[in-house]
Amino acid sequence: MSTTSRGSHNVEERRNLRKAFTASLSGTALEWYDFALFGAVTGTVFSRLFFDGTDPRMDMIKAFMTYGAGYVARPVGGVFFGRLGDVIGRKKVLVWTLLLIGVATFSIGLLPTYAQVGVWAPILLVLMRFLQGVGVGGEWGGAVLLSSEFAKPGTRGLWASAAQTGVPLGSFLANLLLVGMTAAMPAETFLAWGWRLAFGLSLILVGFGLWIRHRLEETPVFQAIMEKGEAPKAPVTEVFRTQGRALLGAILTRFGPDVLYAFFAVYVITWLQNGPSRLTNTQALTCTMAAGFLQIFTMPFAGWVSDRINRRLQYAVAAVLGAIWAFIFVGMLHEQRSFGLALAGVIVALMFHSFMYAPQAAHIAEQFSSRLRYTGSSLAYTFAGIFAGGLAPTMFALFWANGQNSWAMAGYIAGACVITLIGLAMGRAVVDEFDEAAAEQ
Repeated sequence: MSTTSRGSHNVEERRNLRKAFTASLSGTALEWYDFALFGAVTGTVFSRLFFDGTDPRMDMIKAFMTYGAGYVARPVGGVFFGRLGDVIGRKKVLVWTLLLIGVATFSIGLLPTYAQVGVWAPILLVLMRFLQGVGVGGEWGGAVLLSSEFAKPGTRGLWASAAQTGVPLGSFLANLLLVGMTAAMPAETFLAWGWRLAFGLSLILVGFGLWIRHRLEETPVFQAIMEKGEAPKAPVTEVFRTQGRALLGAILTRFGPDVLYAFFAVYVITWLQNGPSRLTNTQALTCTMAAGFLQIFTMPFAGWVSDRINRRLQYAVAAVLGAIWAFIFVGMLHEQRSFGLALAGVIVALMFHSFMYAPQAAHIAEQFSSRLRYTGSSLAYTFAGIFAGGLAPTMFALFWANGQNSWAMAGYIAGACVITLIGLAMGRAVVDEFDEAAAEQ
């Protein structure tokens, strides 16, 4: 190959990698804009508008159970879309997952309240949340592969972090919008229709994401699999039969970062507005918004670091620090809520989360062979979501309802981080045979 041809080839590779990074980032940004928005208004809007109001405490718990329905639905999307991703390709599947998430989110903004349709209000809310979860279940695994499979060996941690960086980006956009809206309009107006506008604006992210994904080529890894005729016929069955240890280890690694995030980016908004010298809704949202904004930068940095040191060791150290910080945070704010301490505490917690969550994408992808990677990654992500991130907000609400036990919440977070350490010990640190062959070329 001539120098000019190699140069043109390298330029094309970099162009595809940048497009893949953007496509991965935009999809998960939409996913977490939706989830952060839903989580932020669960305790302040959904608990008041979509339930009968006879017992506000139980309405709060029911509302957070609705939030958890999105996690319960993820395995459905993981199985369905994960299988398709390994059979027909990453790009095609990711167009459909993005559409499903976008339509479900927009529809939430149109739902009638309990006062209008009675029991149908929570039923429809759960249904839309479930559809959101199905789309998300197929989105994450594909988004990770979209960027990581365009990357050269030794750089996957950075490029795969695109999907992870979409989490703070989407959360920041959602919180920024909510802070602006709650500051610009009376609480009664936001409760009446303002929250609906926030869900409707998700269509902007959907349109941008679809435009990017339609312009993207299929990943070189999947193209090579198709050329060799090695696409699996029953990838779900094959993953369970041949890669059970990898799947279980990958599932367990997600517990710590998922539960940590569920508290410090979701439930903490409600927690800070209760108890002694409570914060305002705007102050609580500012804490998560500021921390989320910083994560937009710490997430890719943490992914870059994981390419240069032992990826699993970095993950494990962050899990230990996250567990310890949960107790420190509760201790700082247990007797008195302080905006300054809350802001600093949430920022530090989500920094530890970054150093777990950023390398998580590459770590989980590396646990599975190339031909089963979409299915394996999706199953790990979705099954962990039920028992980790999906259950956590409800557990936090129960701890608070039964004695306002904040120390139990910290213990719950620490326990999840211990489970992550077990999962990391079960995993492997080597790349699969396809990437080793690519590195030799």
